[in-house]
Amino acid sequence: MIREIIFYETASGNCPVEEFLETLSPKQAQRTTWVLKLIEELPSVPSNYLKKLVNTHGIWEIRVAAGNNIFRLLGFFDGPKLIVLNHAFQKKTQKTPLHVIKIAEDRKKDYFERKKIK
Repeated sequence: MIREIIFYETASGNCPVEEFLETLSPKQAQRTTWVLKLIEELPSVPSNYLKKLVNTHGIWEIRVAAGNNIFRLLGFFDGPKLIVLNHAFQKKTQKTPLHVIKIAEDRKKDYFERKKIK
């Protein structure tokens, strides 16, 4: 395996990405799983699946298209091989909304602060 993807958990044990994935139809979930597997296994991932968001503090987006629906899973790298996904949403506009990026950045900060404590 080239990369590993994990889901961020809040201090209270909630897993926002998992909660989002549970709302998807079986076909949408299958497509999302396929894209995640691709990102874990391909040495070089095409930018239409994984892309660093500009003007953010190291936030990356995983792009999933399932039929007419477009989903984004946001996260960050913890080291060169570990991707921590911390937010997911259905994309309805051209640009990624700023409040969504803020959520991802806040959760990234929380992740590293709590990791330091351990």
